[in-house]
Amino acid sequence: MQQPLLQMSDVHKSYGSVKVTDAMSLDLQPGEALGIIGPNGAGKSTLFNLIAGGVAADKGSIHFEGRDVTRVPVFKRCQQGIGRSHQIPHPFVKMTVFENLLVGATFGAGLSEKDASQWCAQTLELTGLMRKANVLAGSLTLLDRKRLEMARALSTQPRLLLLDEIAGGLTEPECLALVETIQGIHKSGVAIIWIEHIVHALLAVVSRLTVINFGAKLAEGEPRSVMADPRVQDIYMGIGS
Repeated sequence: MQQPLLQMSDVHKSYGSVKVTDAMSLDLQPGEALGIIGPNGAGKSTLFNLIAGGVAADKGSIHFEGRDVTRVPVFKRCQQGIGRSHQIPHPFVKMTVFENLLVGATFGAGLSEKDASQWCAQTLELTGLMRKANVLAGSLTLLDRKRLEMARALSTQPRLLLLDEIAGGLTEPECLALVETIQGIHKSGVAIIWIEHIVHALLAVVSRLTVINFGAKLAEGEPRSVMADPRVQDIYMGIGS
């Protein structure tokens, strides 16, 4: 049996008396695309922070490519192949798009100047930003800022890309364009875990869906079967059973 790319086992996280992650176990195969949904306050962002290393688990373990990374800091997890985007893009606004990517390629992936430039060019092509390479990041539209947020994460050469509500705030045509870009990223071989409230966008990419509520897993499986689960419709979608 193939070794999971990511494996979380019985992970707990609390802030005082508030339990935000409750016995969470999760696995992801190399190249897989997993979607995560849940109501506001369900613990989705904390889950990403636990995977990326932004917060430490109180209990349980996290393994990436077979290595225990439970106590490994953020920058080392990035170097080991976990890349993350954020819901609100915060690029280096006074640097060009290409320069933003160079930061990730040199400091995140540790590439030489020549290799970093080549990798950044490939990443610009993959994310549809090649024509904006020399544009200042601060002048980009929201859609292109979202693309840049993904591109900056990809510049670190991740095997796992964490997408945090990347489609939020976009118009429907912009959302469709972004989905097409994410599909291209997935086809390139990068595994994806995507948190998203825009469910139809999520379903266009992921092959498996996990629903969490109050920090615990509520349902998991084939996306459309999960969305048809009465518990999901009741708790997440507000549809009475």
